[in-house]
Amino acid sequence: MFSYKLMIFMLLCGNIEMAMADEEAGVLPYRPSVSSPAQLPQEGQLEFELGGLSSKSGDARRDSLPYLFKLAFNPQWGVLIGGEAYVSARDDSGNRARGIGDTNLVLKRAFLVDDATAFGLELGSKLPSAKDSIGSGRTDYSLNGIFSKDMGRLHMDLNLNFTRLGGVDIGTSKVQTGVSSSFSLPIAEQWGVNFEWSGTRRTGVDSTSQLLGAFTYSPSKRMTIDFGVIRGLNNASPDWALFTGIVVPVAKLW
Repeated sequence: MFSYKLMIFMLLCGNIEMAMADEEAGVLPYRPSVSSPAQLPQEGQLEFELGGLSSKSGDARRDSLPYLFKLAFNPQWGVLIGGEAYVSARDDSGNRARGIGDTNLVLKRAFLVDDATAFGLELGSKLPSAKDSIGSGRTDYSLNGIFSKDMGRLHMDLNLNFTRLGGVDIGTSKVQTGVSSSFSLPIAEQWGVNFEWSGTRRTGVDSTSQLLGAFTYSPSKRMTIDFGVIRGLNNASPDWALFTGIVVPVAKLW
């Protein structure tokens, strides 16, 4: 399903990770869910996330390689740079498009209440680096509010976001509202599960709604691998999607 090149890259990342010292703090995965946690990664540690995503909606198919770089300047401020390294899409008519996806830039502020509770705010912009047959060809702006809470072993992330879309059809709103709730739970020393509901709403178009379920495997605290499935709950959402990915540190910058 996913490119063999992705699998080779993930193995290389694993070898790099194993060669690095294990005394430092571990990674903080933001994937595979739509929701973002309020907390930032370890200060000065550049983290990299790479995944494979394959979705189907009717006769249309879309395969992509989503990526994300994360860097915290301190426990309160950080930046995220991500997007899709490659996209292969086929519409209902069989027309295909291939190339890089759009690029997302995010400035993040974390408000740490205590060890178990945090609020977060993300100000983002989607840059139209993809060709029009893959992306919208317009710049989007977003504001995402986050509440994260540890309830014993169960971790919860709630997100509420507003996106001003640069390109929309006539008669539809430029503002899209998104909401998501993610819950993760360790089930063994190196294994965990993640469940999430998410959806979007915009005047003039049908709302979306989907469920996500995933397993995570962490052979060490400096690498996490995930794999799972997404199921659309209405006709406006993809029928289903399969995904896998990896999170590793790239460098300790300070």
